[in-house]
Amino acid sequence: MQDAGFVKNAFAGIASRYVLANHVLSLGIDVLWRSMTARLVAEKHPKRILDLATGSGDLAQTLRKSCPDAKILGADFSVPMMREAQHRNFHHLIAADGMALPFQDASFDVLTVAFGLRNMASWPDALREMRRVLSGQGHLFVLDFSLPTLPLVRPAYLFYLKNIMPRVAGWITGQRKAYEYLCSSVEQFPSGHVMEKLMKDCGYNEVRTHKLSLGIASLYIARVG
Repeated sequence: MQDAGFVKNAFAGIASRYVLANHVLSLGIDVLWRSMTARLVAEKHPKRILDLATGSGDLAQTLRKSCPDAKILGADFSVPMMREAQHRNFHHLIAADGMALPFQDASFDVLTVAFGLRNMASWPDALREMRRVLSGQGHLFVLDFSLPTLPLVRPAYLFYLKNIMPRVAGWITGQRKAYEYLCSSVEQFPSGHVMEKLMKDCGYNEVRTHKLSLGIASLYIARVG
């Protein structure tokens, strides 16, 4: 279980520097991860997309380019983060908690959540709530950090995650404690087969994983029906 109050305050504190910190810490690779996600979403030809935990709107804007005919709505429980999305010219936004979405059942063809599920109070409850608002043949796309499994890559990445990333992010944002939490949450977050099982247990089918950048991040795709 995540502390929703702490998470909300943490993101409020880093909102204005969040995009810059992401690009610096990932060496810009996060842009490629979002592009791949948007390309795979476009293959589903969705009409209605919910980008949950939209934050500064990075993925929502990428989706807008890849799916020009779709209606894309961004939702987040952090208003300061959504203000950053507005500054970046994305305005189709709603304040909403992923644990209790203000939408009717089967409202969307695709739901995307990038680097957001990890911060929600209950991963299973959030996944079930996402499933509720997806249509009968809808798809869920979860993009998030994961832990590499390669023997040489894993320890190097863990060292970076625990010792370097919080310091650099703290210098950029002035909020080192927020990034100490975010970095520690990566290690706790389920990945690979564990995440696939969790999604299946929450009612999803055809769950598959795309490992990105040697497993530093992963994209999970699942179908409702």
